[in-house]
Amino acid sequence: MPKVVIIGGGAGGILAAGRAAECGAKVVLLERNSILGRKLRITGKGRGNITNTADLDDFIAAFGPNGKFLYGAFSRFSNQNLIDLLERLGVPTKVERGGRVFAASDRAADVVAAFEAWLRGLGVHVRTGCKVKGLVASDQHWEGEGPPEPLLGENPARQEPRPPIKHIMGVTMYSGVIPADAVVLAAGGITYPRTGSTGDGYRMAAEVGHTVIPPTPSLSALEVKESWVSDLQGLSLKNVSATLYAGSKKIAREFGEMLFTHFGVSGPIILTLSKAYVKLEDKSSVELSINLKPALSRKQLDERLIRDFAQTRYFKNYLPELLPRTMIPVFMRLSGIPPDTPVNKITSAQRKRIIGLLLDFRLTVGGARAADEAIVTAGGVSIKEIDPRTMESKLVRGLYFAGEVIDVDAVTGGYNLQAAFSTGWVAGENAALSGS
Repeated sequence: MPKVVIIGGGAGGILAAGRAAECGAKVVLLERNSILGRKLRITGKGRGNITNTADLDDFIAAFGPNGKFLYGAFSRFSNQNLIDLLERLGVPTKVERGGRVFAASDRAADVVAAFEAWLRGLGVHVRTGCKVKGLVASDQHWEGEGPPEPLLGENPARQEPRPPIKHIMGVTMYSGVIPADAVVLAAGGITYPRTGSTGDGYRMAAEVGHTVIPPTPSLSALEVKESWVSDLQGLSLKNVSATLYAGSKKIAREFGEMLFTHFGVSGPIILTLSKAYVKLEDKSSVELSINLKPALSRKQLDERLIRDFAQTRYFKNYLPELLPRTMIPVFMRLSGIPPDTPVNKITSAQRKRIIGLLLDFRLTVGGARAADEAIVTAGGVSIKEIDPRTMESKLVRGLYFAGEVIDVDAVTGGYNLQAAFSTGWVAGENAALSGS
């Protein structure tokens, strides 16, 4: 019976452990926290946004240029496979706006509890409160008839010598060594470090020769420089569009929901836009434009205001027809129009100013929130050094990768968790088979 050690008890590690055990391996799951699935427990604000109903092509597109790497993993363990597994484990799901899939109970903790019961039933030895020091790998020079296969995307004709092929031997703890026939590294990224994602997995991978693309926070809220934004704290906007500009250049646009916070903006469309923001080399003149009335053209909005302004109401009393009440004091201040101005006295220039604010409500972006608040990590172990069919390292035989430690990240909506589940499933299955 092959022995498989899983490093990390998050979404990827749990699926890897369960699948490896199903395939007949003796599995040890090592988690540095006192409980499993700490980050999984807070997904979807604790409601459990575990995946999305999008089709395979949309899933691949959600991950950008590196998405094609996940084609095999998603094909082997899809969103429907995950939903079916949870149903079998007693956790029904439901679908909400944007194809987001949640636990029907609205409790991410129920998902974790079901997985824990699954692992217990399979005989997985779960060790919590366990900090892994590193990987143990022996050097093995290539012994095949020809040279090793080139890394994905590598020119087979290049003449530079390849590093020696190694083989995993186990993991080093601070109290000794745990031998293993295969190891799955699913130690997470750098975001939400209080959940155990401290970046140790990157260090371990680098120590055995892997290239690590510098990790940065992704899917994070954005800070803005306008001091009055704190007056809007807690205000949620639905069916708005937000566009990110670097100088005069349009970088990205999203439609949906957003939220004002004491430091700036957050919510689904902001988190997605943050992916584009963190990749900008020059962040010195970045602005966020919010269209509060995306269903109306400038002409349509102008015609509506002209009709409405035939009334005798004060400007401050009319604005609730256009805006959430929380937003009205800030909007009036920015418009420069006295609150007690009768709307039938508003000039053409003032009307244009109102339209400008409604269609282009500008905020100056001051930065992205720190890694301890971002949802996922961009960067990680280079996909050029991982076999996409098995999640096995191309440098260290018997070493597999799963989850956020890999250089793949997507937009918000359940995509990132599905990638962790899928890569974990594939890694666990192949780790069990490689040691048999």
